[in-house]
Amino acid sequence: MNKNYYAILMAGGVGSRFWPVSTTEFPKQFHDMLGTGETLIQKTFSRLSQLIPQENILILTNESYNAIILEQLPMVKQEQIVLEPAMRNTAPCILFSSLKIKKENPDAVMVVAPSDHWIEDELQFIANLQRSFDLCEREDTLMTLGILPTFPNTGYGYIEFDKLDSRPIKKVVQFREKPDYATARKFIQSRNYLWNAGIFIWSVRSILKAFEEFQPEMFAHFMNGYASYNSESEKAFIQENYPLAANISIDYAIMEKAKNTFVLPATFDWNDLGTWGSLYDKLPKDSQDNAVVNATVILENASNNIIRTAGKKLVVIDGLNDFIVVDKEDVLLIYPKSKEQEIKGIAAKLKK
Repeated sequence: MNKNYYAILMAGGVGSRFWPVSTTEFPKQFHDMLGTGETLIQKTFSRLSQLIPQENILILTNESYNAIILEQLPMVKQEQIVLEPAMRNTAPCILFSSLKIKKENPDAVMVVAPSDHWIEDELQFIANLQRSFDLCEREDTLMTLGILPTFPNTGYGYIEFDKLDSRPIKKVVQFREKPDYATARKFIQSRNYLWNAGIFIWSVRSILKAFEEFQPEMFAHFMNGYASYNSESEKAFIQENYPLAANISIDYAIMEKAKNTFVLPATFDWNDLGTWGSLYDKLPKDSQDNAVVNATVILENASNNIIRTAGKKLVVIDGLNDFIVVDKEDVLLIYPKSKEQEIKGIAAKLKK
């Protein structure tokens, strides 16, 4: 295995659209959402470790999830878990982690990947990642993996690439915000747009060069603590200085500004598992298109539902179509799939 290969595994999200299973205290990446016997973060770590040495996988997360990660990933050492003392979006944590990696190995190339996505064809994922690493080792390139769109999705950002670029890895023209439906349809029809999966690949030299150019204040801010990184004094510096960093995503901070951005259209199946509906799409269905996780069911006149219980609870349903049914301890959710985007708001109201 290549000792220069690293990963930054993003595991700090809350996943509030998966309420009531996903909560602030125990978010979706730590659940077995598909009933496979592995949680999403376990599955992602296992997938990355097919190419990257396990000791080179850093896990970025909130301080409150430290114990959960150590329990679910017992092969991980405490020093591999990068704890954020405050929520500051993706740019500050990627910069901080990249500086830690540079101090350990200035020749590193890395992938930044979410911990809660579902990738079925892992062989193709590893092949795409290897191809990206090969390019980033040779050239000053900021790369991302784009997903071939299957329908005009309004919930994803899009990557526009150069139509005239005949190479397998395409030059990025621009990153586009989440579109309305009419715009998303135009993107699909033009055939040079990909979904932005939030998977990035670059060398540590290239990403730090980009931060120094496009985010000089943030770069200088974190460089002030460089001498302490990977040592006992790191925590004191980060506790005091991390909350002072700008709250900005890697897309806005770097990717939309840089001119050396390229995208590889992915050859693997991908699902960001962002909502109950996206989970429903990945699950096997019965003859009436009901998807069931964990539950034992008796269904009459029921179709297109997703039904999930904490254990093998018996669920009896008659006359229900296109609903989300989730039973978890002291919460029962019965909600139309067509209104799934509103679940996040309900969770927020209950929190208040």
